[in-house]
Amino acid sequence: MIKRKRKSKPQIPEYKYVKDSRFFAQVAEDIKEAGAEELERLGAEDITPTFRGLHFKAEKPVLYRINYSTRLVSRCLAPLISFSCHDTDVLYNKAKEIKWEDFFSKDDTFAVASNVSDSNISHSQYASLRLKDAVVDYFREKTGIRPDVDTFNPDIILNLHIRKDRADISFDTSGGPLHKRGYREETVSGPMQETVAAAIIRYTEWDGSIPLYDPMCGSGTLLCEALMRYCRIPSGIFREKFGFESLPDFDKSVWKEVKKEADGKIIELPEGIISGSDMSRKAVNASKTNIMGIHFGKNVSIKKTDFKNIDAIEGQIIVTNPPYGIRMGGDQNLDIFYKSFGDFLKQKCKGSTAYVFFGERMYIKKMGLKASWKKPIMAGGLDGRLVKYELY
Repeated sequence: MIKRKRKSKPQIPEYKYVKDSRFFAQVAEDIKEAGAEELERLGAEDITPTFRGLHFKAEKPVLYRINYSTRLVSRCLAPLISFSCHDTDVLYNKAKEIKWEDFFSKDDTFAVASNVSDSNISHSQYASLRLKDAVVDYFREKTGIRPDVDTFNPDIILNLHIRKDRADISFDTSGGPLHKRGYREETVSGPMQETVAAAIIRYTEWDGSIPLYDPMCGSGTLLCEALMRYCRIPSGIFREKFGFESLPDFDKSVWKEVKKEADGKIIELPEGIISGSDMSRKAVNASKTNIMGIHFGKNVSIKKTDFKNIDAIEGQIIVTNPPYGIRMGGDQNLDIFYKSFGDFLKQKCKGSTAYVFFGERMYIKKMGLKASWKKPIMAGGLDGRLVKYELY
C-alpha cells in the first residue's frame, strides 16, 4: 500500500500581526471612547487607546467582522514590520525586505498613506515616496516589471507611520476609508462624514422606541446612519472588496460565515419611525436618492418644508446638523436663523429631546436654550459640538 504524502499548508510569513494578532484602528480622537466600546462589542480584546486610534487584539473572524460592521472606525491596519528609523535610506532598505508578493502582484495597483511626527524624517510625502520606491524596485528586481501607483482607486493600500524615529509599515485591511459606505450617490454643500453621523446617532441612544426626525436633513447622512443602526445593517454591506481579502493568511470560508451571520441579523424598519425634511428641493432629492439605495429606505419619509412651517414635533428624538458659516459661505443671517430654530424647538417640540450638531460653537449661545450636555466632535476641520436639549 502506497502512502500518500499530506500536502503541507503554505507557510505564513511571520509578519507582526501574524505573531501577536494585534491590529490598529484609526478612530477620530473625539469618538475614541465610543470606538473602543464598539470594538469590544464586535469581539476585539486588549483594546488600548493610543495616538491616532486604538490598538486591539483580534482573531480572523473578529477582524473581518470589525471591517464589515464598524460604524465608527475609519480604517483597520495590520502591522507588518516595526523598526528604528532615523533616515529614509533605512526606510527604503527595510521596506525592501518585505515579501510584497505575499500581498499583491506586479499587475495590481497600490498607494501609500503616511503620517510622520517628532522624527528626523519630517516630510511625510517624501517618506511615502521612499516606501513606494522600495516596493516598485522590489518587483522590478524580481520580475522585471513594476506595479503602478494609483492614488484614486488602488487595489492595495499601504500605511506608513513614523513617530519619534520609530517606523511602522502596515497593510490596510479595510481597503480604503470605511466611512465611504457606498450609499451616498448625491450630495449638497458640506455633507457630514458618515462616521461622524454614526457617532451622533450613537450618542442619542435612540433605539427606535420613539420616532426620530431631522428637520434639516441635507443629503440625508444622519437619516441613513439612523436607518442602518436600527435595521442592524452592516456598514460595509455595499463594499465590493476588503483589503483583508489580500492578506496571505486570508480565510475565505471564515469571511463567508462572518458575513452570513451579520446579514442574518438585519431587521425591517417599520413606517413612521424615521423621518426628515429640508427647505431645499435639491437636498430632499439627494436624501431620497441616498436612502432609497439602502434596505427599507422606502419606509423613511422625507418631505420639502422649512422647519418654521412644521406644526409640531412632540415626543420624538430630533437630530440635526444645521447650516454653519463655512458650510454656507459665512451667511450674516445665521444669528437670526439659530434664534429662530431655538424658538421652534422651545415652542413646537415639547416632550422631545433634540441633538444639534454645531459646526461652529459660537452659534450655541444664539439658540436661547439650556443644554443638558455638550460633546466635542471634530468634523471637516472644525471644532464642532453636539449639544443635547431636553424640551419639557
